[in-house]
Amino acid sequence: MYESADPMTSLYPEILPYHIFFLKTGSKHSVYVEQSGNPDGLPVIFLHGGPCSGTKPDHRRFFNPQYYRIILFDQRGCGQSLPFGELEHNTTQDLIDDMERIRQVLNINQWLVFGGSWGAALALLYAQQHTGHVNGLIIRAVFLARQQDMDWFIKDDGVRLIYPEQWQRLIASIPEAARENPIQGLCDVLWGDDEIAVRRATREWMAWGAQVALGNAYQGYSQDSHVTDKMVRQARMELHYAKNHYFIEENQILNLCHKLTAISTIIIHGRNDLVCPMEAGMMLHQALPHAGYVILPNAGHIAQGDDMINALVTATDNWISGR
Repeated sequence: MYESADPMTSLYPEILPYHIFFLKTGSKHSVYVEQSGNPDGLPVIFLHGGPCSGTKPDHRRFFNPQYYRIILFDQRGCGQSLPFGELEHNTTQDLIDDMERIRQVLNINQWLVFGGSWGAALALLYAQQHTGHVNGLIIRAVFLARQQDMDWFIKDDGVRLIYPEQWQRLIASIPEAARENPIQGLCDVLWGDDEIAVRRATREWMAWGAQVALGNAYQGYSQDSHVTDKMVRQARMELHYAKNHYFIEENQILNLCHKLTAISTIIIHGRNDLVCPMEAGMMLHQALPHAGYVILPNAGHIAQGDDMINALVTATDNWISGR
């Protein structure tokens, strides 16, 4: 383990995909997939957060395009995948199965798996099922999808103590009788018939997530800001996963880490991460003591800022040089 603070490395220059397709899944979902970088390079798959976030062009830039075959995909119902916000046949296992379909369609034997936040949980779950096809893991902002992780984010004794004003706005969007279980209360509103209440709860849920993730950089939502149908569908998907405990058993990720002992792994976590507190990174490292463990004392949750970008790009560069 070491703590890193000195920025040295920046993102690679912008590049465009050389191949884009929509993966058939055997369901109504059509999954957006792209490839960029070197077609003959070492394959890496990037897993975005959320759920229901999506990939962005800058996500290609964590990888040296001369050496990497960079694969990005938007998870079911996310980003450019269709139909947006669709919840039927949208579970963690479905996403893992989609990754396997992508690997097979692209004729890849082994790849590096790179994921942050929810993408970190998905990366670990995929690797635990398909160990032989993963030759490396780069895990950022560890999310273990335990009950305590959701409690920290949404219950009385968690991060709401740090942002009580924003929390009060969120909890006020739920009927008083439902506030003891905020996730269920939000679900009741978002799947309800009161359109005004749906829009208000969506705005406050997204504002709450932005506040916790961005910290002092959060600019705030106007109470008069327009809430789009896309925003409602995104909030519903996030809550769809949360209310179903991310479709895994309690503590499943840590319990199955013994399957990952042969996989080269690096864990990168910002000490100021209030979405996924530092304890999760420490617990994962204890379960994977062979893993590299980088603590960024001044970084938060998102994959931005000099310290975080330096650590992530350095990790991908080192993985290439260590081959």
